[in-house]
Amino acid sequence: MSDKQAHLNGAYYGPSIPPPTRNYHRPGRGSGCGCGCCLLKCLFNIIITAIVIIGLAVFIFWLIFRPNKVKFHVTDVQLTQFNLTSNNTLHYNLALNMTIRNPNRRIGIYYDRIEARAYYEDQRFDTVTLTPFYQGHKNTSYLNPVFVGQQFVRLGADETSEFNEDRVNGVYDIDVKLYLRIRFKLGRIKTGRFKPRISCDLKVPLNTGNGSFGGKLISDREKDIMPYFIATNQFDPFRGIYQGIQYLFLRWNTWGIVSVEK
Repeated sequence: MSDKQAHLNGAYYGPSIPPPTRNYHRPGRGSGCGCGCCLLKCLFNIIITAIVIIGLAVFIFWLIFRPNKVKFHVTDVQLTQFNLTSNNTLHYNLALNMTIRNPNRRIGIYYDRIEARAYYEDQRFDTVTLTPFYQGHKNTSYLNPVFVGQQFVRLGADETSEFNEDRVNGVYDIDVKLYLRIRFKLGRIKTGRFKPRISCDLKVPLNTGNGSFGGKLISDREKDIMPYFIATNQFDPFRGIYQGIQYLFLRWNTWGIVSVEK
């Protein structure tokens, strides 16, 4: 009994308590988001913000200016001479009447350079430069390129055979291309210069003015089909935004502003 009492009065030591564990964390390791992840998120947010800003700018621009296509139309063509000599010298006399219709109410066009080129079987036989002009709002302008003279053309056997067939039929396949350098005027703002190309594939009978025409738009890979008119040097702080808007219009074929009527 005394032994038990002595045990109860003494100190009791139970199992030892393990020391607290320490967590060691090395910088740059672990499941947390590192610098690379943060940079990706930041870049993603910047891209999304830029897309939203560009989209809003395009929408606002469209609401204000309501851009429409500028139409090129061949109205009349006369071919009074088109002879090929034995030494591949082409004698020609070709005259065209063309119209350019600007249906826009708030957009004017500066035609700083108009170069018309005439081709037969992919061989250029003449080039004429027309007078520059400004085309106002909702305006129809007229072009009258005339090609007269003689020119050596390199026609192979197949091309010569095609020419002989055209001579028998009395109708020649002639391509007329316009190389333009233009600027757009939006209120007081003038854009930078663009260089669209227009091509008209003509079937022209000899010695008559009632030719049949077919027109199409040339796609320029460097310009992505058709130039639009947003980017301008007058807004340097926002040039990137304007160029982005321009790119969207370039990629969206149905919003192009240059077309050719048949």
